[in-house]
Amino acid sequence: MGAVLKRPTAGEYPTHFSKYINLVPEGDLIALLEQQERELAELFRPVTEDQGAYRYEPGKWSIKELLGHINDTERMMAGRALRIARGDRTPLAGFEQDDYVASAKSERLSVAFLLEEAVAVRKASLTLFKGLPEEAWSYSGLLMEKEISALSLACIIYGHTQHHLEIFKERYLPHL
Repeated sequence: MGAVLKRPTAGEYPTHFSKYINLVPEGDLIALLEQQERELAELFRPVTEDQGAYRYEPGKWSIKELLGHINDTERMMAGRALRIARGDRTPLAGFEQDDYVASAKSERLSVAFLLEEAVAVRKASLTLFKGLPEEAWSYSGLLMEKEISALSLACIIYGHTQHHLEIFKERYLPHL
């Protein structure tokens, strides 16, 4: 992929992903994803096991569940990007994040493990993206009956993680 990222246009992704796409700064997407991986690790590394169970209010995800959600969502988006980048036009389904969080049972895992998983998932995504042929970035497929490009999915990974990093900084970190 070229050094300068042009954010995908509104027609390249379903509108409900706009909040994530808009969080992606102009620049080299690969470098942004690498920098974000370092930021995530720096933010979550000091979290203790006791702190991993913290919820900023009843009914909200714990820190462990938040990390598990970030990991699951990145896996889903990267898998979708792979299929689309390989020319697979099979319609893709959505997923219910709360069901995934409940089924993952992240509370049973250590914060260190979830952070290790986050780094591994990001490295896998980066390896995928670094190996894509240039033209594959513009390929599109159907997600929930709407067009979405491989580039959009990579940007959603960045924006989704950024969204949750901001929530972590604002609602969790001050109480740790």
